[in-house]
Amino acid sequence: MRQGPEIWIRGPVAGAVTAPAPPPQHPAAGTARRFSWVGAHGGAGVTTLAAVYGGHDCGREWPGPAAPPSVLLVARTHAAGLEAVARAVEACRRGQVPPGTALDAVVLVADAPGRLPRPLAQRVRLLGSAVDVHRVPWVPAWRLGDTGGNPPRGTAALARLTGAPMR
Repeated sequence: MRQGPEIWIRGPVAGAVTAPAPPPQHPAAGTARRFSWVGAHGGAGVTTLAAVYGGHDCGREWPGPAAPPSVLLVARTHAAGLEAVARAVEACRRGQVPPGTALDAVVLVADAPGRLPRPLAQRVRLLGSAVDVHRVPWVPAWRLGDTGGNPPRGTAALARLTGAPMR
């Protein structure tokens, strides 16, 4: 018999084997903290976010030994993206990621302009009860390949987290 969704409870899963947390790395004043951007699914926007906010683009792979162990997990806000990120968060909670890997937050990139439909918004709120979630709005310029300029409006918390300059 299947039990409830353990992912929605903050903290370690009972009986899960977890890797020891790496020692905290505090950047020098004025230095951006280093992150690895990891996509929960193809087309999540990892390369674009790494270009805009800085950090290491891991594609869909967990960070290797040379990459920063702090992970920002990326997904689109469509149903398949939210399901993929929920599975990846659960894998992190269960310690099924490379040793030393630390999930810092989930970054959800809008899959279309406008508001999310209610069922998807509810899934985002549920995900937010398990892990810190940052939302990135639809940016038409990114669709055309223009990643120059400032991070989009409404992402100041993500910019602070990554050390990206907000002008």
